[in-house]
Amino acid sequence: MVHKPLGSIVTPWGLGLMGTALLGLLACGKDAVPEDPPVCAESPRQTQVTGYLQCGATLDFTPVNSYRGEFADALAQEDAVVLIGGSCTGTLIQASAGPVVLTAGHCVNRGDRPLIVFNHEESPDGPDLLTEGTVIEQALEPDYALIRLDVLPAITPIPLTLETSDRLAIIQHPRGRPKVVAEGRFAGSCNRLVYYSDLDTLVGSSGAGVLNRRGHLLGVHTDGDCQENGRGTNRGWTSEVIVEASEYLVSEDLVGR
Repeated sequence: MVHKPLGSIVTPWGLGLMGTALLGLLACGKDAVPEDPPVCAESPRQTQVTGYLQCGATLDFTPVNSYRGEFADALAQEDAVVLIGGSCTGTLIQASAGPVVLTAGHCVNRGDRPLIVFNHEESPDGPDLLTEGTVIEQALEPDYALIRLDVLPAITPIPLTLETSDRLAIIQHPRGRPKVVAEGRFAGSCNRLVYYSDLDTLVGSSGAGVLNRRGHLLGVHTDGDCQENGRGTNRGWTSEVIVEASEYLVSEDLVGR
């Protein structure tokens, strides 16, 4: 199937819809990242960094449909990952009140009507699917937003989870580009944040889901301080704290509770 540029689609849905351990908060101290200063001792606002966040000497992105790494089976639901307004990433998540797109709060404002693009990929397994949505919740601490879609595609949403794993993955749209995967090491959880090392992101990756080995969403990527020398970590707010802050989401929406 020919991949259509986003601007060439006039009728967004005219083609039809195609259709382990529990995460406990580690003590804020020496166990978080052994080779670096303790990430848990840092305040999120003191070290917030935006922009180019490359972890290590190389930028390790793999186009989603050519990915064959250790998360291949877990990422079978990659269709749930979306490009938001050309500038951020989001994920269609399961919720008792109905699926919604979860992203970072700094990407949108409450009441906004962003354009949502499914299946924007280098080697797409279907057409780009576009719709709009309404931002029904938004906050900066925790940094999250929920978007209710005008049209819900025939795509399986991803569950939220409390369960972590030794390695994590992020499916993302860096700089609005076609969907890619990056993976790295779980570095700890503290101050309501999940930290991960050697896991690359760029501007546009904000709002992407941080996934465990099951492909469930452990948190939402928001910022970090990865460095090209391999030190530092990126981070996001945990699904647990987002559910606690949300009026739309409920505790039953968390797998592992």
